Amino acid sequence: MKRIFTSIGLVALLSCFSVFGDTSQNEGKLLALRALKIDAGSIKTVERDATGTRTIVKLVLNPAKGSNINVEVWLPDAEKWNARFLGLGNGGAAGKINSGNLAGASAGGYAVATTDMGTAPNSDSGIGNEEVWKDFGFRATHLMTVVGKQIVKAHYGKAPELSYFSGGSTGGQQALQEAQRYPEDYDGIAAAVAAHCRTPLHAYFLWNDQIVKKCPFTKSQDANVIAAANEYMASREIPIAAGKFVSDPRCTAQDIKAVIALARNKDATLTEEHAASLKKLFDGPRHAVTGERIFNGIPLGSSIEASHGHLYLFNWVFGKDKKLEDINFGADIDTYTAKLAPYLNAENPDLSAFAKRGGKLIMTLGTADAVVPYHASIDYYERVIECLGGLDQAQSFFRFYVVPGLAHGGGPGINQAPNLLDAVRTWRETGIAPFALHGHHTENGKTSWEMPIYPYPTQTGWNVTTKSFKPVDGKRGGVDRIAEHFRPAAVE
Repeated sequence: MKRIFTSIGLVALLSCFSVFGDTSQNEGKLLALRALKIDAGSIKTVERDATGTRTIVKLVLNPAKGSNINVEVWLPDAEKWNARFLGLGNGGAAGKINSGNLAGASAGGYAVATTDMGTAPNSDSGIGNEEVWKDFGFRATHLMTVVGKQIVKAHYGKAPELSYFSGGSTGGQQALQEAQRYPEDYDGIAAAVAAHCRTPLHAYFLWNDQIVKKCPFTKSQDANVIAAANEYMASREIPIAAGKFVSDPRCTAQDIKAVIALARNKDATLTEEHAASLKKLFDGPRHAVTGERIFNGIPLGSSIEASHGHLYLFNWVFGKDKKLEDINFGADIDTYTAKLAPYLNAENPDLSAFAKRGGKLIMTLGTADAVVPYHASIDYYERVIECLGGLDQAQSFFRFYVVPGLAHGGGPGINQAPNLLDAVRTWRETGIAPFALHGHHTENGKTSWEMPIYPYPTQTGWNVTTKSFKPVDGKRGGVDRIAEHFRPAAVE
C-alpha cells in the first residue's frame, strides 16, 4: 500500500509541476504581448478567455488625430492553431466588435482579428471627420491586418502560413478594398453581398427614402408588388423558382411597366401616385442636371421597405441640421460624392497585383437583395473582365456568384448561402477552382431544398428529362453602368 501511495503521490506532484509550468509559460506569453510595441497605437488588455483555450488581445490604433480604431485579436493555443490568419469584416456603419464571430473563427483554429472600423460609439463619429471616413473606407481594415499579423508572430514565434479575409455587406466593401489597395495583405478573400459601390449605394437609399416618404407603401402593398414581379417573371424561370422568386431580375423598361400594371391589378389600393413612384424606384437615381446614372433601381422581386434608410453618410458630409428630404441629386450629390467616394468606394477593376501574387477572390450578391442590389457587382465584374483582358483571365483568380432568391439575410429563394471562406481557402490551397457552389433554402431550421449556383455568367438551368439542375450559358452585363463621375479614383 505504501508503494502504491508513493506512486500516486509522485504522479500528482508531476502533474502539479506541469500545471505550474503551463501557467508560467502562459503568463510569460501574456506579459510579452502586453509589452509589445505597435505603430500608432497601444495594447489595452491581454487576457486568457474563460475557456482557457485562447488569448484575447484588445488594442486601439490612432494613426491620425481624430482617428480611434478598436481592434481585437483572438489567438487559439498553439496546438489548436491552424497556422492561418483570418481577418473578419463588419456590418452596417460598424462601430462595434462582434465577439461571437471571433469566438467561432478561433474555435475553428484561426488566429482571427476584426475592427470596429473607427466609428465607435456610433455613426455620428463620422460627422465632419475626414479621418473617420478614411478609417471606415479602408484604413482601419488594413491596419488591423498589419497589427494582427504582428501579434500572431509575437505570440506563436512565426508568421501565419496563409492569410484570409471574410466579410459580408460592409465587410464586402472591406474585402474588395483589401484586394484593390493592399493586395499583399491576404492570400484569399471572401466577399459576400459586397457593398463595394458605397456612395452610389447610399444615394440609392436616399433616392428611395425621399420617394417613399412622399408616397408610402404598406407592407401589404409591398408584398403585392413583389408577388406581381414573381408572377410576371415566372415564364423565364426554372420550376423551383417560377412564381416564388426572381432568379435573374435584369429587365427592360417594358418589363417594369408590365409589373407595375400587374401589381395594380392585384391590389386596388395602388394608386396612380404609387405607379409613378414605382417607376422611379425601379429605375433608380440619376443626376438631376446631367441625367447620369448614379445607381440602378430596386430589383424586381425584392422589398421596397428594405431599400431605404442607412443615411448616416449624408450626415457625415452635411451635418444633422440639413434635412435629408432637402438634399438634391444635383449639386448636393456632387458634393457628397467628391468628399466620400475616393475613400469609401472599392471600384478599381485593376486586380492584377492581387492576381499576380496568387490571390483568390470569391464574391456573391443575391437577386432578391434590395439592401445591396446585384447591379453594381455585375458592372464591377464586367469592368474587371475588361481590365484584365477577358473572362478567362478574370475567372483564373476571381469568381462571382449571383445567388438566386437571396435577400440581405434570408430570402424567398436560397437563404443559406455557401461557406465562401471554405471555398476560397480550398481554391487557394489546392489550386482547384470552384465551379458549382451549393445554396440551401431552409424553413424552421431544416433544409427544404438545395440548388447549385454557378459562376457568372453561367446560370442554373433545368433538365426536363432528368428532372435535375444543369449549368446553362447566361447573358453578360444587362445593367446600366454607373457613371464614372460617381466612381472617382481612390485616394489615401
